Amino acid sequence: MQFTRIAMIARWKPLHLGQAAVLRALCNGAGHALIGVGSSNRYNLRNPFTLAETESMLRLALPDFTNYEIIPVPDLDDGPRWRAMVKEMFGSLDAFVTDNPYVANLMKDDYRLMRPVDWLDPSEHLRIDGTTVRVLMANGEGWQDWVPPRVAQFIEENKLDERFRREFGLETLAMQIRTMDG
Repeated sequence: MQFTRIAMIARWKPLHLGQAAVLRALCNGAGHALIGVGSSNRYNLRNPFTLAETESMLRLALPDFTNYEIIPVPDLDDGPRWRAMVKEMFGSLDAFVTDNPYVANLMKDDYRLMRPVDWLDPSEHLRIDGTTVRVLMANGEGWQDWVPPRVAQFIEENKLDERFRREFGLETLAMQIRTMDG
């Protein structure tokens, strides 16, 4: 696949191996990739890294690429307003990549939608998500195996994993228990 302009919005908190593979594929498959950092205005349980920290993780995962742009995309708590904002920020696109059903429904009339797995060779498919990585991080073990090595190093050197456990660890584990009991 070769496109001129493609975009994907995700929270990337933290950027995991599955997302890194998709981002590499997007950069390889397009002249210009627009990488939206969703919830860029939030710092909470689901968004435990700042915009600057998330941007650093994205850059660390794409050291061989220059054909991308990172765009902060704030939450507005209003789907139609968010859709209009995204259209204005991203402009004309060949494809909009998302695996989020809510976002796909919002954007379906404006862009050609593609799923992240559409961009990957089957050998690169990983069953991992940010919530699982955050649960592992809350437990303090094994999360490093699910993020790119340079991202794990960045998180550890800046003690972001320790901050996460201190600020959101117990709440993350409690939420996982509630989900399992659900």
